[in-house]
Amino acid sequence: MTSHFPDATPKEIAEALQQMQAAAPALAATTLAQRADLMYSIADLLEQSGDALLQLTMEETHLPEARLRGERARTVFQWRNYADACRRGDWLEVRIDTADAGKTPPKPDLRKMNVPIGPVLVFGASNFPYAYSTAGGDTASAFAAGCPVVLKAHPAHARTSEAVAAVVRQGLQKHGLPAELFVHLHGSGTEVGQALVKHPAIKAVGFTGSFAGGKALFDAANQRPEPIPVFAEMGSVNPVFLLPDKLATDDTAVAQQYAASITLGVGQFCTNPGLLIGIAGEAFDVFAATLSEAIGQVAAGAMLHQGIADAFEKNKAQALAQRGVQLWANGQPGQRELQASATIALVSAADFLQQPALHHEVFGPFSLLIKCEETADMYAVAQALEGQLTCSLMATAADLETYADLLPIVSSKCGRLVLNGVPTGVEVCQAMQHGGPYPASTDSRFGSVGADAIRRFCRPLAYQNWPDEYLPAALQNSNPWQLWRSVNGTWNNEPL
Repeated sequence: MTSHFPDATPKEIAEALQQMQAAAPALAATTLAQRADLMYSIADLLEQSGDALLQLTMEETHLPEARLRGERARTVFQWRNYADACRRGDWLEVRIDTADAGKTPPKPDLRKMNVPIGPVLVFGASNFPYAYSTAGGDTASAFAAGCPVVLKAHPAHARTSEAVAAVVRQGLQKHGLPAELFVHLHGSGTEVGQALVKHPAIKAVGFTGSFAGGKALFDAANQRPEPIPVFAEMGSVNPVFLLPDKLATDDTAVAQQYAASITLGVGQFCTNPGLLIGIAGEAFDVFAATLSEAIGQVAAGAMLHQGIADAFEKNKAQALAQRGVQLWANGQPGQRELQASATIALVSAADFLQQPALHHEVFGPFSLLIKCEETADMYAVAQALEGQLTCSLMATAADLETYADLLPIVSSKCGRLVLNGVPTGVEVCQAMQHGGPYPASTDSRFGSVGADAIRRFCRPLAYQNWPDEYLPAALQNSNPWQLWRSVNGTWNNEPL
């Protein structure tokens, strides 16, 4: 995999970040309304980018036009959604506790709000060239927080990244803001990314990708003289618990639903359901047979690039080579370069529990069907799981009563708990949590989807005994931005 652009040199990195630091106050000084207007302009320009951008990305990623049209529309929506949240200002978390001279000792006037954390380094993701890359959610949420962005382009779609970066710069220019607020750099290996993470100008990192990549960035950030937060979403096997009563009443429909989820986008989603866990019995057998039949009808699809295709075949082969693992179903064979066939394997709970290699993600259209001999096996599998982005339960009300003790185990393992649905498909809204306990992400308190992602890129700052006219607008008595604020423990949007 090679880039069409040369890697950034140390001198180029140093100069670009110096210029960005000089420009940073211009963005931090904007009002929430001005920042939201900027974000709407970037969304409009991306929406108007036309078929030429789609064609370019199709050539680089092998993703179909319909998928890319949908992803671009989602990205446009993200910018507008986060802009609206930026304008509302609830992410500022304004707290005001007024002075009380009658207390002993006297209570000072204290006012707290979130402020920009500083320049944010964002890594483009290979599997989402728009929504999680150059103008993706990390960039949008950083801008909303008032932070400039350094974007490390993904080499698998470097030309697309350049084209989208031009859109972002055009938006900045339209609003009279320095182009240096958005630095766009290339690097085909790990050297540029490591150099950027270690640069003292960088104050936070956003990453979506592999565990190895995210962990390396996390370690580098924590080894700096000044450690910084890394918000890395690093993948997941997204286990699905198939409870008996649900399978007994709906086995065929559930199997067909999950066959579609496993193979969506050639399985190249971080929420791809990689483990399907059920209890032995007639309903489980019907489910397994129906799933096998459905998978067998799925055409092979092209993967994003050679590196992902090679890793998929290697990791799939390693999983199939483990003790007790049985090849259960294959999709239709590939006919062209980079095409991958969907694969389902079957293993007993006992063999799964004894082989940690089976607990790791195989990125692509691969899922492992785990057959439990009894309820205790399912509980043991749940306990053995690492942190996940999602966990799903296919269950009736009767199942939820019978397996009530399973819920606290499963909920402790994930950031999103799905009932009678599939984990693929991540709605962009504030109630979404796209993150989870380690190793799904490096900080389970935050997610990368929905406007709450803005909170990753700010920090609290308290003002004590400051005259009103010197306070930021969000903290002033008159409340000029009409924000909802906690004033002496009561929420309101009135002036003091």
